[in-house]
Amino acid sequence: MLRSFETCHKTCKGPVIILASGQSARHFDLAHFPDVPVIAMNGSVSMLMGTPIKPFFYVCSDLDFPNQQPELYAWALQHSNNLLLWPERLQEHDIPPVTNRYPLFKARALSLEDWLGTGSLVRSWTFWSKRGRSIGFSRNLSKGFFDARTVAYVALQLACHLGFSEVFLVGVDLDQSVGRFYETGQTGHSPCGLDQHWERRILPSLALMRQRVIDDRFQVYNLSATSRVPTSVIPKIDVAQARALVARHLPG
Repeated sequence: MLRSFETCHKTCKGPVIILASGQSARHFDLAHFPDVPVIAMNGSVSMLMGTPIKPFFYVCSDLDFPNQQPELYAWALQHSNNLLLWPERLQEHDIPPVTNRYPLFKARALSLEDWLGTGSLVRSWTFWSKRGRSIGFSRNLSKGFFDARTVAYVALQLACHLGFSEVFLVGVDLDQSVGRFYETGQTGHSPCGLDQHWERRILPSLALMRQRVIDDRFQVYNLSATSRVPTSVIPKIDVAQARALVARHLPG
């Protein structure tokens, strides 16, 4: 069922896990967080296959991924509660009719409030640089998203849009040299541009989020000890610390 982003804006609260595909995800036990919804992306759904955990949202911004990893993609379409895909992918015939579908599209023109930093779209103040102006963060996906050349950044904007207050990053290593945990000699390897885009897009985008988005209502924590993201941008915590944060939201 095709949905408007307004129907899910600020409908969630508390913690959420963003499950990415870095090698550190191999060592993370989702059973420690049985009641925390999971936003999965691309091939990270392989960690959920064979478990009772289903993606609360599945995000795929790579149009080639269904051809590169057809089995993982097909599983995600069948088992996710909500899908965030490009419009042409939302027409897939093997998506269950009860699944909520939301269309990906990039942010366009900004309002005066957005330029002043009080609106839903936050953009870099590097006005003299076209690349700098394209870096931003969307608090409301009905106005589109900003592309940082990593799907994890799309998922961060989705978590903010949905209203989650604490985001736990799992497998957001962003280390091209070690590859993705689900890729083997049998499954093949998808192209990766992390090194190419790290300095100019990925790190500046995360830094913008740190400086102008994160506040008392939206916190982000990195559970990957080997992540490339500096702790000054996203603090690293361990499982025990994450469980303590989650416990604050449990009844009683």
